[in-house]
Amino acid sequence: MELRQLKYFVEAVRQKNFTRAAEKMLVSQPALSKMIKSLEDELGLPLIIRNYKGLELTDAGHSVYRHAVQMIGIEEDILSSVIDVKGLSSGTIKIGIPPIIGSLFFPKVLAAFHSAHPKIKIHITEFGAKKVAESVLAGDIEIGVVVLPVDDESFMTYPIVDEEMVLLVNDSHPLASSSAVELSQLSKENFIFYSEDFALYELVREYCINAGFEPNILFQSSQWDFMSEMAAAGIGVTILPQSICTRITSSRIRKIPIQNPAIPWRLAIIIAKDTYTTFAGRAFIEFILGMKDRLRMGE
Repeated sequence: MELRQLKYFVEAVRQKNFTRAAEKMLVSQPALSKMIKSLEDELGLPLIIRNYKGLELTDAGHSVYRHAVQMIGIEEDILSSVIDVKGLSSGTIKIGIPPIIGSLFFPKVLAAFHSAHPKIKIHITEFGAKKVAESVLAGDIEIGVVVLPVDDESFMTYPIVDEEMVLLVNDSHPLASSSAVELSQLSKENFIFYSEDFALYELVREYCINAGFEPNILFQSSQWDFMSEMAAAGIGVTILPQSICTRITSSRIRKIPIQNPAIPWRLAIIIAKDTYTTFAGRAFIEFILGMKDRLRMGE
């Protein structure tokens, strides 16, 4: 049984005439009659009786007509919903964002995207970048925002931010007047560090180890404002992305570039390779890439 057969049958019932139904369906009258006859043969029962009144439905015809109308309606709903999704009149995006990144850039991005596409729903989950990547691979979320690098064999990446990390110390710290510091100079410092489920934990720790020391981690947090306040209080030093440092205004903090080596902070949108990306998801990626220059330095 084909939906086309049911459409011809329904139109014949509505028009009460095969010729008018054929005109509506843009086919010849013999072709329409043949299609309805093939439906009756397949079901093994007559559906329509032609008499002096025109067309009358048999009991089986009434039952088939009722269900055929429902099926045609479902098809129309499907087509309509696909058009809406493709036209971004509807849709849902599931996004994973680390808290540090989310509070820094995404309120402005999401507000602008919602203004452009008000009918698209956005579900945001906040957790560390490592968990974001795992959730994208598992299919729990469609789009992730992460700190690079990630596994290029598993993810498509769309870089959005590329800057450097900065050392934050109390204004009375011995390094406070330095124009720049080398990472090896921090080997004896107490660090205010990121939580272990954050990609920045692994990134900064790896750079410290390559500089010849294991960082002495005094406290850990997922909140950059708390980390900077701890450094301002002289409890330890911390290393934060340059964009975040532009938002720290405490007079007790000194922000010092790191060199030999500098620590990069590179953010990217990721999606899993070889998976379907929704129209809404693709629109969001294109939108944020269009705003990429405005994301630099937290503008």
